[in-house]
Amino acid sequence: MCPGCFKDSSKHYCADCRRLLFDGRKVKPILSFDAPGPATYGFFQENTRGLSVSGAQLKYSLFLEGDLLRLTDGTGQYILKPIPASTQLYRANQAPANEHLTMQIAARVFNIKTAANALINFNDGQPAYLTRRFDYFTDGIKFQLEDMAQLSGRSEKKDGTHYKYKGSYLEIAQLIQQFVVAYPPALEHFFRLVIFNYLFSNGDAHLKNFSLLQTSMGDYQLSPAYDLMSTVLHTPNESDTAIDLYPGDTEGTFFQTFGYYGLPEFQTLANKMGINPARATNIVQFMLSKKDSVLKLIGLSFLDEESKQLYAKAYLEKRERLTSNL
Repeated sequence: MCPGCFKDSSKHYCADCRRLLFDGRKVKPILSFDAPGPATYGFFQENTRGLSVSGAQLKYSLFLEGDLLRLTDGTGQYILKPIPASTQLYRANQAPANEHLTMQIAARVFNIKTAANALINFNDGQPAYLTRRFDYFTDGIKFQLEDMAQLSGRSEKKDGTHYKYKGSYLEIAQLIQQFVVAYPPALEHFFRLVIFNYLFSNGDAHLKNFSLLQTSMGDYQLSPAYDLMSTVLHTPNESDTAIDLYPGDTEGTFFQTFGYYGLPEFQTLANKMGINPARATNIVQFMLSKKDSVLKLIGLSFLDEESKQLYAKAYLEKRERLTSNL
């Protein structure tokens, strides 16, 4: 299968994925160097100015030279995420396939605009997640990208280590309304993304995982989605969401009865965001209508069989929560 979209493609990237990721170049799905480890430490230190660490996961910058992806010590066109080295994560070796699957479901099943992505193997066979940066263009022009922690004025220095887990999704919606000129469709898109993260047990969708991207006209729009994954596979005891839906979101009858978010909480969130109730209902119904398509992609994914079952189980449980009534 194509390591980008699961289509039959003779173990290479298909034409569509080559276009999205590499502007049509025939890049092999195997890197020319081995995965990070004791034997390659010198190589990575020599070819990178520093290691970018996000949570428990290392990230590397790559640039495309001809049809070959190379490490760069500057700002590259791609981000490479190997298997996390953390011993605190369950099934860490499934993380690349997890993120790839979740991003593919978002884009292909739910029409959520995402960063172009695929799986790629190191020369020694270890998998990694590869994504193309959307704030850089082929001519080297960089558009400004501001995440919601920055826009809300939060920082580690001012607000502590867990600053990105403060606030709420309602606050993000208010920032979108403040900074995006065409905010009504952006709010609906963001609402769809919040529901997606809940359905797929992404408990790490914090302030820094949502951003506004400057356009060529100089205004701002909601950036493509990134860092989507079913984190419950790796941290089973985490909370359902990284931040609150809105202040007081646990005080309603549904949450007080069941101890978790259900449809009433998301309806309240949509109302507080200013989304038309009929539009909000249509969005929720659309998000709940794709079970067969989701399960098909899970089956096609590069997760191992146990992880496929856990991924599907978590999705179906969250979906059931949103279809339950008091």
